[in-house]
Amino acid sequence: MKFTPAKKISVLIITLNEETHMKELLSDLDFADEVIIVDSFSKDRTREICESFDNVKFIEHPFENYTSQRNFAIDQANNEWILFIDADERLTPELKEEIFQILDSNTDVNAFYFYRKFFFKKKVLHFSGWQTDRIFRLFRKDKARYTYKRLVHEKLDVEGKVGILKNKLIHYSYSDYNTYKGKMVAYGKLKAKEKFLAGFKPNFIYKNFHPVYNFLYQYLIRLGILDGKKGVIICYLNALSVTVRYQELAKLYKKD
Repeated sequence: MKFTPAKKISVLIITLNEETHMKELLSDLDFADEVIIVDSFSKDRTREICESFDNVKFIEHPFENYTSQRNFAIDQANNEWILFIDADERLTPELKEEIFQILDSNTDVNAFYFYRKFFFKKKVLHFSGWQTDRIFRLFRKDKARYTYKRLVHEKLDVEGKVGILKNKLIHYSYSDYNTYKGKMVAYGKLKAKEKFLAGFKPNFIYKNFHPVYNFLYQYLIRLGILDGKKGVIICYLNALSVTVRYQELAKLYKKD
């Protein structure tokens, strides 16, 4: 039986070549009045799959950075409440029910943090720095906006009260090595541009020791060592992103 909340909700998703995720994800979003996909001109079957769902609106929009893409998606929404979800994330039945309870209430909270449970392939990643990860996913459209100070690892500025949901969002963050590596390299390049625009000029210590510090912090202090081989891979690739950041930052200053 299909259950729908009392208040209408807009689900927003930004995509690029996400055909492996979209059918499963969209099949679980039938409660939404509208699902808006903002796609960066995918070359696979993403568009075909999305347009097979009646409640989906598919929009192609050039990708500049994650912040601008998310804010563009917000502008397309017609409803008061927005649920932002990534293609590799899933709602559990318990989390979905908790969202419905919020929409059916008269809450004065304008945005809600979600904790996430990370999966390495099909196994839970317990540590490696992700055990306390939380992110805004549900918010009122007119009370929140992503700040342009960040181009990646976006920060939502919220007006008014914020809350935290108790049920976790499933995040299939790591499907294979090359895909995750590509994501980390892309993040590193965007982070370099963000730092360049802020006028940040790294010294010798930053450039040469920050990646090492990042790996050791995630692996030892944040207990990546307890995730075994998975922890080594995740901590290494996250540190690689920091290395790419400084490599790209050097290129930007040289070009400038």
